[in-house]
Amino acid sequence: MAISGGTYVIVQHAAYLHDKGYDITLAVQEPFTEQTLAWHDQASRLRCVPIEAAKSETFDLVIATWWKTAFELRHFNAPRYAYFVQSIEARFYSTEEVPLRKLVAATYQLPGAYVTEATWIRDHLATGYGHEVALVRNGIRKDVYRTMGPTMAPRDPNRQPRVLVEGHFGVSFKNTALGVRLAREAGAKDIWVLTGTPVKWVPGVSRVFSRVPMNVTPEVYRSCDILIKLSTVEGMFGPPLEIFHCGGTAIVFDVTGHDEYIVDGQNACVVRRGDMDGVVATLRRLLDDQAELAKLKAGAQKTAEAWASWDESSAAFRDWVESALAGFTVDREVLAELSDKAFSDYVRDEQERLANAPRVPRHRLSALAARLPPSLLRSLKQLEAAGEVLFGPREVR
Repeated sequence: MAISGGTYVIVQHAAYLHDKGYDITLAVQEPFTEQTLAWHDQASRLRCVPIEAAKSETFDLVIATWWKTAFELRHFNAPRYAYFVQSIEARFYSTEEVPLRKLVAATYQLPGAYVTEATWIRDHLATGYGHEVALVRNGIRKDVYRTMGPTMAPRDPNRQPRVLVEGHFGVSFKNTALGVRLAREAGAKDIWVLTGTPVKWVPGVSRVFSRVPMNVTPEVYRSCDILIKLSTVEGMFGPPLEIFHCGGTAIVFDVTGHDEYIVDGQNACVVRRGDMDGVVATLRRLLDDQAELAKLKAGAQKTAEAWASWDESSAAFRDWVESALAGFTVDREVLAELSDKAFSDYVRDEQERLANAPRVPRHRLSALAARLPPSLLRSLKQLEAAGEVLFGPREVR
């Protein structure tokens, strides 16, 4: 339940269903507290329970929300199962992690009802796995993300435009530190960072906003002119759309899902993935050309005005839930057999991989780090973020 775009989407749909009279339970894999839930203004009123406790209950429909929960479906007592796919999550892991990527992809072979948030994911699941997948694009909180409202510091048309870099540090495909480095290289004088990573300072950055509540993020967006978002794996990412609603524009890579609402040269700038010189040149142009920046902001505002609210999006999600509840049932034994085979293949392939190239994968290092005391973990995250900005490669992962 910690801060992430994917969790944000889940909470929005769950809160809507709750308000429409559905009995909603969020079965949570990681430990959580009231503080963990506090970042989203709807999370605390939802029923959140540890996943092991939820397995002893009975449900009409159980929806997996990312690959690790898909393998848990077999343990839930329900006649119907479903999968909300927010990205092709095998791409979250290094190409060297072939067995792990194969394990993640195996979840898309599981039977059940499918829904996704982006056209490219729907097409991928249809072409590669033969699923009929509902498409429900993410909405936007019109009551939260809007041009009028408080700011952290007002925009100043007499000064160079302010640049915001958004994303987690320590996640290779987010490229957050790279965004900071390229903004500095482009000559941006006032760079802010909005991140879910517990950091207090970043080299070369004027202000850092770490783990701020959802309803505070618009104050950051309304203070900035240009968002730098250089992730290379996305479903349908939200931050560019959020700053569109708050009067700004963005520079992004041509990442999967960007074309759901971004049009290069009309409401934002799209740079070919890995073209660092292109990012620098584009940002320099926007920093120097107020007319072009104003044109993109105006286009972004038009996109924002036409975009669906969360109520509209979640109403479509509810329609999919109703179709899933009326749809075919799934045999838990089939889920178990497919899951067992996937893990058996993974163990075999991973043992072979490690025998040929023994090293500790990053995802295992992350698991070890998660067991450290919070104060030490924060210090390590701080050092990691600073190191990425100062010494990280000028390339995408």
